[in-house]
Amino acid sequence: MKPSVIIALIVGGVVGFAVGSMFKSSSNGGSNTVAVAPSPSNPSPSRPSGAPGGDETTFRVPLEESASKGATSALVTIVEFSDYQCPFCSRGHNTVVQLQKDYGEKLRVVMKQNPLSFHNRAKPAALAALSAGEQGKYWEMHDKMFANQQGLEDSNLEQYAREIGLNVDKWKADMQSPKFAAQIDKEQALATSLGATGTPAFFINGKKLSGAQPIDAFKRIIDVELGKAQEMVKSGTPADQVYARIIEKGVTAPPAAPQPSQPSAPPPAALRKVDVPDDTPVRGAKFAKVTIVAWSDFQCPFCSRVVPTMKQIEDTYAKDVRIAFRHQPLPFHNNAKIAAEASMAAHEQGKFWPMHDKLFANQQALDRASIERYAQELGLDMGKFKSALDSNKFAKKVEADSADGMAVGANGTPTFFINGREFVGAQPFEAFKGMIDEEIKKADAVLARGVKLENVYAELQKEAGKAPPAAAPGAPEPQKIVNDINIVGAPASGPKNAPVTIVAFSDFQCPFCSRVVPTMHDLEKQYPGKLKIVFKHQPLPFHNNAKPAAMASMAAHEQGKFWEMHDKLFANQQALDRPALERYAEELKLDMGKFRSALDSNKFDKYITDDSNEGMRVGANGTPTFFINGRQLVGAQPIDAFKAVIDEELKKK
Repeated sequence: MKPSVIIALIVGGVVGFAVGSMFKSSSNGGSNTVAVAPSPSNPSPSRPSGAPGGDETTFRVPLEESASKGATSALVTIVEFSDYQCPFCSRGHNTVVQLQKDYGEKLRVVMKQNPLSFHNRAKPAALAALSAGEQGKYWEMHDKMFANQQGLEDSNLEQYAREIGLNVDKWKADMQSPKFAAQIDKEQALATSLGATGTPAFFINGKKLSGAQPIDAFKRIIDVELGKAQEMVKSGTPADQVYARIIEKGVTAPPAAPQPSQPSAPPPAALRKVDVPDDTPVRGAKFAKVTIVAWSDFQCPFCSRVVPTMKQIEDTYAKDVRIAFRHQPLPFHNNAKIAAEASMAAHEQGKFWPMHDKLFANQQALDRASIERYAQELGLDMGKFKSALDSNKFAKKVEADSADGMAVGANGTPTFFINGREFVGAQPFEAFKGMIDEEIKKADAVLARGVKLENVYAELQKEAGKAPPAAAPGAPEPQKIVNDINIVGAPASGPKNAPVTIVAFSDFQCPFCSRVVPTMHDLEKQYPGKLKIVFKHQPLPFHNNAKPAAMASMAAHEQGKFWEMHDKLFANQQALDRPALERYAEELKLDMGKFRSALDSNKFDKYITDDSNEGMRVGANGTPTFFINGRQLVGAQPIDAFKAVIDEELKKK
């Protein structure tokens, strides 16, 4: 039986434009970004600025000393504000490379630096690129770093400098040059003034396009601007002056948004039934009118930003609020899980919250040695602490928290539930306060009915249990319908003419994708002969082995064993390097010469890239994303969420 496929969350993030742009404008002009991984269901704007029918604002974006690739006579100039550590920038980079191939001499690309504060290696990487530019090799370093986002330490950067043939001593000296630090500051200030507070952000002949949009979104703007520029040239404007003429009357800041006559009410927060297991760390009032359950990740920069907000809530609502901490270590944070287990080992000794504060205060140092140092500083019994880590004593607790979080929709971090009401991101205190005050009023009404304070949370949670099936945890209404997904040549399981087709965009290295494989398998059993499952590739840029694994699966598909390789890859997500891939191929008795040749030649690179672009085109910007007869369902949802849509589709047949 061929199990089904599914895509892992990105989550988030995942932290790219969708995160960076959300909150940066809210505090002191700094990077007060929402502390949550970008949701697959909330991508960047679906209609980019400058598209037909969209915002026609032209921004004045000076090129100045920024790195440029392409002729000065190019009729279209793309100015990109980017961050070398941002996974969405990597995706945007790949799109720009393809655009350069498609438009050739008609397109010029200018790169400006916007290293976000929560990416600790982004600024050194920007300095490395600018310093390489002093020796005429900016773009070579630029490409190296985007191809190796998981390796941006000083040693990695020096290695890349040697590989591209730089004078390394000069390059190191230039890295310390105050002029490059000043250039970065200047370009970041420009980005902020233009409203480009997240990454990536693009200006195409002055037309703003935010986020890692599908290539068609770029082409719509480029084609319009190219037509305008050609008319200017026909009218006598020299080609090398087109860009300057276009932006000379452009604006230097986003137009002020019109104020509504009456404030619009925010959509009601989703109500979830959220448990607080007995072993959950809790602080605040033992019995409270309001319970805040937080799913968090010690390595997530947004989670750390909300820590002071939580303390402000405790101080403000000392008698009325309790805060429960549950774990959601994101898969791309390599030290998040051990930090979570360490916090529970400290909890066992009555010091969860002191360890919690230590870990968040030292997010850049969460390796085993550092964690043991924090335990010593807290006066823990080190024998007991080390034993807990060595035995993975709390691994199941952390995994159970994570699974419970997924079930209620806490797929990114931080995600809060305030008396069961979903509240996403590191939002400011005032945003929490509004919801807390509402919940206190509800609690007062419950108390007035004679309910004891210790039973208030359980009483309020009964309302979540009454929610209709469509609003049940993990079963949101499908958000969109897409009827033109290209599945020609894609691996498929099930009858060719099945009444229901599930198209899944997935990533073999994503742990959430692997979690949903059993769900797909169960669906195949429950709907025999009625489902066709189609697998589409969406290897996420921060999963360094995801694309090689995707290529290996297609090399196996070429020999009729896609699903067997699919199972091997998902069963062995921690071992997806080249030797492991070859071992799985040997176990499946593939023709190894043919298999190796396919990998060595990158035979399926274009196929996988096309899948990924197709995913972005139809809105599969994160993983997992499914389309059930075209109806979008995002995330590793519980089986009932899939069944609800499948049953509706079967009724139509």
